Amino acid sequence: MLGSKIVIKKRTKVRHLPGRVAAGAFILNEGLSKFSADDDTAKKIHGWASEVYPAVGEYEPQSFTRALGAAEVALGGGLLLPFVPSWLAGVGLAGFSGGLINLYLKTPGMRQQGTVLPTAEGTALAKDVWMAGIAAMLLLDRESWFRRRRH
Repeated sequence: MLGSKIVIKKRTKVRHLPGRVAAGAFILNEGLSKFSADDDTAKKIHGWASEVYPAVGEYEPQSFTRALGAAEVALGGGLLLPFVPSWLAGVGLAGFSGGLINLYLKTPGMRQQGTVLPTAEGTALAKDVWMAGIAAMLLLDRESWFRRRRH
């Protein structure tokens, strides 16, 4: 098209709000709870993450847990704030849920042998796949990304 320009949209669609609110409220709550985590909880979270992501082992458990909590608060808040574009919220949620799915897939004892089906212990992580679905919805909605502006 001559005289048209592709522009990133800045509005949030009403159809995105249920998924954004569900994921945002959940993630925000998880993040806030990490700020008050005791030493045992921080060590458990740190140990679990450092098994899959060895670079995490370089951080103190309490510092890592607080940093993770801050990231979750930022992501949860971004999902809940309607002026944050859906495509941007989707990018953040895709990264976060991808990290959780990777944690699920690589942590021993979370999956039944040779499958992606969860064990009883793995169900708590496997259920986070719903966040990846919401991220995909936000990212695949073509109207969230581009529009053509005619000059």
